[in-house]
Amino acid sequence: MVKFNMQQAVDFSAVQELINEWARDLDMHEGLHVADLVTQDCSYTVRNAPLRGRAAVDKFYRDRLTRLSAQPEGVPTQRHMISNLCVRFHNANEVSTTFSLIYFSTASGSDRPDPAAAADVRMDCRREDDEHWRIASFDSNQIFRRVP
Repeated sequence: MVKFNMQQAVDFSAVQELINEWARDLDMHEGLHVADLVTQDCSYTVRNAPLRGRAAVDKFYRDRLTRLSAQPEGVPTQRHMISNLCVRFHNANEVSTTFSLIYFSTASGSDRPDPAAAADVRMDCRREDDEHWRIASFDSNQIFRRVP
């Protein structure tokens, strides 16, 4: 059974909001502000390709938007639904999280989004000197995906 002290409960809420901001930015801004949510030295793995550092994360999402914008159908609408968030405290400034992510997208060519994938996500988050929680590492394992 999980038991938090009062400060951990507050920090849990802050970490949850960080993860929500991450998903919201992916959905509403194509990930263009995700770099602001990661640490300078982050390890961020996308499609089994490890990215190192904030600049690499920023470049990935900018390049992705350029690629998607060039498609005849344009940038697909997407939504990331998060559930089953678990947070484990290592110390006052470092946590590990796991959660389930369901990804909806119109990338299939339909104007009606459907579940494109489900993934198990792992994020390590760290409170930095400015007191903001940021993503120190991100990785996921896609457990289901839509088959065309």
